Amino acid sequence: MKLTTNVKVSAALVALFVVLLSVLLYTNRAGTNAGTTGQEAPGAATAPVWTPDIRTLSTAPDDKVQLVEFLDFECESCRALYPVMEQIRNEYVGRIDFGIRYFPIPSHTNSHLAARVVEAAARQGRLEPMYQLMYDTQAQWGESSQSQEKVFWGFAEQLGLDMAAFERDVNDPTVSARVDRDFDDGLTLGVQGTPTLFLNGVELPPMPTYEQLRARIDAALAE
Repeated sequence: MKLTTNVKVSAALVALFVVLLSVLLYTNRAGTNAGTTGQEAPGAATAPVWTPDIRTLSTAPDDKVQLVEFLDFECESCRALYPVMEQIRNEYVGRIDFGIRYFPIPSHTNSHLAARVVEAAARQGRLEPMYQLMYDTQAQWGESSQSQEKVFWGFAEQLGLDMAAFERDVNDPTVSARVDRDFDDGLTLGVQGTPTLFLNGVELPPMPTYEQLRARIDAALAE
């Protein structure tokens, strides 16, 4: 009786092993087949790099090469990259699109306000001079724990903006929402800090030199 019981138990274990092995093999085959499509898993988050309403500092008629910078006007690294970006813009006038997207780092007291100030200036056709003024003067106002509203209002006056419209736009919820949308898109795209550059939708290595960035742009233009 004892021997018969052992035999039955052994047979049951063998049968269970065969079933488990069959399930495992089937699962592996199914997983391998699904992985060969190279498609994104359903429901995976995605966001555009270049949006229809992106703020542009340079444009090209063919839109073949699009360079995008996620930036923070209070970011010292962005300020360090700024001369490189200006040199690139000057060299590739009419040959590439260069757009900026706001990515204000939450720990920077005035970065969100600075982004809204630049956006308000853009609404009056003064994007470029305000963009440049923010970086040219960053050492004077950056990293302050106090609001730099008076300083930024001074910039607006210096550029001859309609101050009533400027103040209204800076405080407009739609302007704040635009800044937040850029930030959220950046997070979705994997942006973890600033500056972050994308060339034709592909993220570039951080803090490229002028020569490195020029080489990548030339390669994209040659394709």
